[in-house]
Amino acid sequence: MARRCGRIFRWLPFVLAVTLAAACGGSEPVSPPTDVDAMEGETSLKLYVFDCGRLRFDTVTNFSIEDDETDVRELVVPCYIVDHPDGRMLWDGGLPSYVADTDGWHANTRIGGRTARLDRTLPEQLTEFDLGFDLSSLDYMAFSHIHYDHVGVANEVTGATWLVQQGDYDAAFADPVTVPAVQTELLTNLRDVDRMVLTGDHDVFGDGRVRIISAPGHTPGHQVLFLDLVLIGPIVLSGDLYHFRLSREDRRVPVFNVDPQMSLESMEKVETFVTEHNATFWIEHDLALFETLRTAPLFYE
Repeated sequence: MARRCGRIFRWLPFVLAVTLAAACGGSEPVSPPTDVDAMEGETSLKLYVFDCGRLRFDTVTNFSIEDDETDVRELVVPCYIVDHPDGRMLWDGGLPSYVADTDGWHANTRIGGRTARLDRTLPEQLTEFDLGFDLSSLDYMAFSHIHYDHVGVANEVTGATWLVQQGDYDAAFADPVTVPAVQTELLTNLRDVDRMVLTGDHDVFGDGRVRIISAPGHTPGHQVLFLDLVLIGPIVLSGDLYHFRLSREDRRVPVFNVDPQMSLESMEKVETFVTEHNATFWIEHDLALFETLRTAPLFYE
């Protein structure tokens, strides 16, 4: 609590500056200072957010939502890169890069009832933004789960250690495939990469600021990500714990989840964690939320 209050008082002049700019009709964004003193002695932890595609649905009934309960039919597919002083980690890999070869919407005949769109691949964005790293210079890669819209660039990452729950590791290479929405060809290179197979929560860099939280049910090894950012505070990235806001409000479990009861238990676990850490919760697929976010080359810290 003391650290949180310290953050508030330290940034009070910045908040007042933003308020004054708005009141005076200013349209230029006001950026927070990034000097060492403002970081309260903590080394910088950054989160980069990337647009890695869209999904469009004719119906949302597979999400246990009736079509007349929401008019949302399009979901965003994000990617994230966590830049920690001790290394970088990809969290979720978006749609497969080949989707960008199709102008407009791409029909996925393997996954019925949806079409996908990808305007710029993650490698293309990393080259364009010149952030100082690419998919060959990451230390870790972790996917909330192994569905095709979360592991799209998995085969393109080289040199990174794969952080994966045992359940998803086993399911990724099962023959025959037992988990819906898995495209095994997107996981081919993961057979031979360095990996850390997890059996629960994991502190990625050992300082509590980047933590993988096991939340199975959507897939056997589904997980969410906790980040403790200095300036904006703690955030939890949802993976596919929920797809829609209504899913979270009413604890709706999609019909394609591998274990509905385990899904509900994971929802309860994560919601308790969010409350205990006073964290902001981002539903990753929420397009309306995504459109309010600061995307790369900008970042959160």
